Amino acid sequence: MSYIWGVDSSTNVTKELYDCVLQNYGKPEYWGRYLTTVPNASEGLTQEEIELLHNSGTKVMPIYNKFREARGNRQGRVIAQNAAFHARRLGVPKGTVLFANVELFFEVDDAWISGYVDAMRPTGYRPGFYHDPETGNFSYAYCTALSNNAQVANQSILWSAKPEPGATRRSDAPAFNPAKPPCDANVWGWQYGRDAETCPIDTNLLDERAFHMLW
Repeated sequence: MSYIWGVDSSTNVTKELYDCVLQNYGKPEYWGRYLTTVPNASEGLTQEEIELLHNSGTKVMPIYNKFREARGNRQGRVIAQNAAFHARRLGVPKGTVLFANVELFFEVDDAWISGYVDAMRPTGYRPGFYHDPETGNFSYAYCTALSNNAQVANQSILWSAKPEPGATRRSDAPAFNPAKPPCDANVWGWQYGRDAETCPIDTNLLDERAFHMLW
């Protein structure tokens, strides 16, 4: 299995930022970006960015973060539908994984996770979760959801935020070793370095199976 290096950012990708990453860290094979603008959290992905990334041979890794808690089946379904709506609006093709951004301080329950997974399937997109498997309630909620709904493990792609050895150049990336929930899980992404010093990005490794689900 090969693991593929890339970055994510809460800010828009400009030529200056792309060149900063290229010169200081290496060529990103994908770039994680937020589908919508959330004040004080993220700038929404634009068509100009999509063009810049694709013209540079870099895939788009879509993230959805317009929610403040992750509780209840109905809410999970609504968030999945909203994420799919914004993906369609930007022209993201079906089959792409859409990562719900579940912060470690969020309240999260199994019904929400199950709702997100179930509602994502009819949209044609794949459900993904950015999460912290060690701090907060995500791992417990995920494993509980799995015990009630086998589709949670079959369908979901997990992107782990731990451990956090720190941002590196592409050539210095660590061996792929993300922390995982204590149950069956496709942990195919690892954000191993946050808030890189030279450019405003985080550094990641992705299992090639997840990489093929990017745009």
